[in-house]
Order: sequence, then structure tokens, then C-alpha cells
Amino acid sequence: MALPVVALGVAIAILYFGRVFFITSITAVIIAFILEPFVALLVRIHLPRSVASLVVCSIALALLYVIGMGAYSQLSAMYGDFPKYGQEIGDMVDGVRQKVQAMEDRTLQMVMPTRRRQEEQERLKAQQLAEQQARRNRRQAPPQPAVPPGTIPEARAHDDSTIGAYIYARLSSFYQILLMVSFIPFLVYFMLSWGDHMNRSFLQFFHGEDRLVAARSLQGIAAMARAFVVGNFLLGMFMALLSSLIFWFIRLPFPLLMGPLSGFMSLLPYVGLPLALLPPLFSALAVNEVSIYVLVIAWVALLHLIAMNLLYPKVVGSRVHLNPLIVTFSLMLWGFLWDAPGLLLAIPLTAGLKAVCDNVRALRPIGKFLGD
Repeated sequence: MALPVVALGVAIAILYFGRVFFITSITAVIIAFILEPFVALLVRIHLPRSVASLVVCSIALALLYVIGMGAYSQLSAMYGDFPKYGQEIGDMVDGVRQKVQAMEDRTLQMVMPTRRRQEEQERLKAQQLAEQQARRNRRQAPPQPAVPPGTIPEARAHDDSTIGAYIYARLSSFYQILLMVSFIPFLVYFMLSWGDHMNRSFLQFFHGEDRLVAARSLQGIAAMARAFVVGNFLLGMFMALLSSLIFWFIRLPFPLLMGPLSGFMSLLPYVGLPLALLPPLFSALAVNEVSIYVLVIAWVALLHLIAMNLLYPKVVGSRVHLNPLIVTFSLMLWGFLWDAPGLLLAIPLTAGLKAVCDNVRALRPIGKFLGD
């Protein structure tokens, strides 16, 4: 038992410390699986595979650019209204604070006797006077001696070094992520243009019946990834379009931005509903009417229930076939290893593992254990 346990620990450590590399590679593989049918369609009309891959990748990047520009225009308009949102949030916080203070005062009056309440008020008054005296003393304190030129106080130097180390660590991690993301378009292009070669070369590692099993496993993984991602995308687009129309009808600010955000967040497992409520509720602060809040919560909850209970099993669940317990454990595991990207990739990774287990005879019991 020692060797499998050690191997499992080493695999988990490799996945954890190399998460940026693995997330980038798996994302590129999933995108390549999605775009492969379009490349195959262009190859059928006698376009070279490299040219077909370049055309499909260029169109996909152009669509991303158009979507990004639309989101940027909406975010720029929202940025101009940030003072209004800040004022509304401040007013709400002040109102809640006043209500809590009034509730505490009423509770104090009901619970405390009159004499004890007077003593408590005198104590609070003495404490406020002491704080005012302390502030007055600080304002009247003599100035600190000047620091000779070229010297830095020890505490300030320590703070500066700590802040500098934190900023350097954040910038270095951001640079690493940006560097890896920049590889995705090139990885997708080469996976598409060299897909046939890589497929044939990979199958050369197997012989006889094992080669057939490997080919079926690859086809199962590709079909599962394509069905999962495309199904989620189509369902997310439907939710985004319907949400945008509803938000526009109830006159919610920025419906073209809040609709897609709410629609796609609603598809996240378990946390989809609260996350889907955040963007429209934040946008509703500019209106700040109880009826708008109620309509937003009601419509988003209704759409989420319809999508996850009626549409999602038909569009996506028919290809994935994972039981809810395994989905929960996979979300916990991949979320722990890879944070937010792990939550997004948990289900396709687990479903891909199930597709392999279903095609390998020795691993079929594991596939049945993972399935529904």
C-alpha cells in the first residue's frame, strides 16, 4: 500500500505546484476540442488543415475581441456612475448601522435597570471624554526630531520592504499567469493544425486491442468535452439573452452587461444562484427601489431553477453522467488544487476520467462508481 499512497501524494503535489501549466494546457485542449468540428468542415471543402486552423482561430479571436469591446464599453459607462453607487452603498450601510444602534438601545432599556443604565451612560461619557483628551494631547505633542538625510527609520524600512515584497510577489504571479495565457492561442492553433499527426503518433504507443481502446478513449474524451463546453455555452447564451431582455424590461441599468454575467454565473454548480444575483443587485443600487430588488431576485431565481432542473440535464447531463456525490468531491478537490479555475474545470476533468474508465476493461468498475 505504501507505493500507491506515495505515488498519489507525488501526483497531487505535481498538480498543485504546476497548476498554472496544467490549467493552461487543459484549457487549450478543451478549446481545440470545441473548434475541431469547424476545422474538419473547412478541410472537407479541400482547404489545407493549417489554413483551416488559422481561419477558425482568427474568427474565434475576432469574436472574443468584439465581446471584449462590448464589455469594455459597458464597464466604462458603469465606471462613470461609481460615485452614485458609492453613495447608495454608504447610505445603506448608515441606515443599517442606525437600525442596529436603535435595536441595541431598546434592548439595553429593556434589560438593564435604571440605575445600572445610568452608570453605563456615565461610563460611556467618561470614555468619550478620555478619547477626546487623548486626541487633544496628540495634536499638542511636540514634533518628532528630524531624520538625518540618507537614513530611514527602522520601522518604516521594514514596512517598505514588506510592501515591496508583497507587490513583487503579486506582480510576479500576475506576469506568470499573463505569460501562460499568451500561449493559449498558439497551443490551440498547433493542436488543430497538427491534430491528425499527434493522434496517429499517440496511438503508436499502443498495440493490438490496446490501440483500439486508446482510440475510443480519445473519442470519448473529445465528445464529452465538446458536449459539456458547447452545451454550457449554448445554455449560458440562452440565459444571458433572456436575462438581458428581462433586465431591460424592468429598466435595470446596464442590462447588456448584467444579463451575460448573471446568465453564465447561474450555471456554476452549487454557488450559481448567489453569484448570479450579485451583478444585477449591484446594478439595481442606482435605482434603489424595493420593487426592482424583488423583481431581480424573483426572475434570477426562477431562471436558475428552470435552467438547472429542466434544461441542464437535457443539454449537458446526458453526456456527462456523473453522480452528484462525485461532482461534489471533484469540485472540492480541484477547487483546493487550482482555486477558481479548478471549480470550472472540475466536471470536465472528472468526466474525462470517467470516459477513459468506461473504455478500459480493468477500470470499468471505477467508471460505474463515478457514473450515475
